[in-house]
Amino acid sequence: MNFTNVIFILLIIIILLLLYWNYYLNKKIDKFLLGSSSQNLDESIVYINSLLKDTENFKKEMQDYLLTVEKRLKKSIQTVKTIRFNPFKGTGSGNNQSFSTTFLNEERDGVIISSLYSREHLSIYSKPVKKGTSEYELSGEEKESLDQAKNSLTK
Repeated sequence: MNFTNVIFILLIIIILLLLYWNYYLNKKIDKFLLGSSSQNLDESIVYINSLLKDTENFKKEMQDYLLTVEKRLKKSIQTVKTIRFNPFKGTGSGNNQSFSTTFLNEERDGVIISSLYSREHLSIYSKPVKKGTSEYELSGEEKESLDQAKNSLTK
């Protein structure tokens, strides 16, 4: 083998290595420039900046949405407590079919619904609750139901 052939083979190997290196660097640049659509670093920075603005807008929208959800959640029913009882003990009627149920939200506003059951008739009463108290007189069972509901809100 003569010296020119060896140099020629070495030059071909060097050219092939340089072509591979060029291909490898182009792939790295494409990744760095966020794909083949970007032609330079300025375009990539503008693209990243627009993504950042979109993310900030989405974050702001989500914060606003969560604030409205939080406000609505505070007004929704958070606890329900029911007491069953027999208002006519000793007379043979009723049989623990009567109840008093309290519905309260986080602000301790709500309603107490009571039912008095006997064989002859059924009576249903409703009393509003504001800040954990009712302006109407409560029966013992209604007070117990209200106290249980208020206690479950603090847990």
